[in-house]
Amino acid sequence: MFDFRQLRYFVAVAEELSFTRAAQRLHISQPPLSQQIQALEQDLGTRLFDRDKRNVALTEPGRILLEQARQILAKAEETRAHVIDAAAGFSGVLRLAYTISVTFHRALPQTLLRFRQNAPRVRMQLHEMYSEPQFTALRADQIDAGFVRDEPRHESDARALRIDVIDYEPLVLAVPSGHPLAGQDSVHLAELANEVFVSQPRELAATLYDRLVQLGAKAGFHPLIGQQAQQINGLLALVAAGIGLALVPASMRAVQLGGVSYVSLEDPDAYLLLAVASRRDNPSPVLAKFLQIVKGVEDAHDL
Repeated sequence: MFDFRQLRYFVAVAEELSFTRAAQRLHISQPPLSQQIQALEQDLGTRLFDRDKRNVALTEPGRILLEQARQILAKAEETRAHVIDAAAGFSGVLRLAYTISVTFHRALPQTLLRFRQNAPRVRMQLHEMYSEPQFTALRADQIDAGFVRDEPRHESDARALRIDVIDYEPLVLAVPSGHPLAGQDSVHLAELANEVFVSQPRELAATLYDRLVQLGAKAGFHPLIGQQAQQINGLLALVAAGIGLALVPASMRAVQLGGVSYVSLEDPDAYLLLAVASRRDNPSPVLAKFLQIVKGVEDAHDL
């Protein structure tokens, strides 16, 4: 069966209609070129060229082969390019998850934008998912990477997963606009001992719930949870209604809801981790390219 080299040699002779010029174009000597064309004709059982000492002309089978050979070689080059792109992480699929709160942080749109610019042929599958389920999904190879708000809590997850920290995002206090704290630039946690809070259920958002409890304990009180909402943006509606105060990431300041004011917290531990988690043994070139983009966004101090 003929090979790609023979087809390339054949196309060169067919386009030049000269073995001498074809050999020069291919940067080979003429005898090996003639031998390969003869071998191709023997394999196909037909003459591809009518030739004498002065002229070379395509036969009818030769004209048919030229048309097909060009298509085969073009497809082969296209396939080669796709394989090279896939090996470099420029094509394929990226399964990416993110927590709801990350949608308000610039890291998510900036990373996705840069990744799309650098690897436009990669198809992204996006999923909203809380941090703990993301760790499970990563271990089960259901997603490739995820924007998470916490480090793995289980030792087996910590060993299996890679955590690339993007930000230690400050936490702020969302208060009703008519609340006495609304006019302050900042507040100490100890000042909140007698306040009622609203939060997400711990079984859904353990990270933020536990941080509220930890900060309260550090300030000498246990926060009183008056009402819960499943989504973090739903907390703001409860704050606007005067039901309680909420501890939220600083990026939530972008949500300008009537009746809600934001106050900074005077505590170095009042922050929420933002990181990208992935499986350490995932060999995907697409994932490697994505993590490279994540690192570039972080190093550019765009966040």
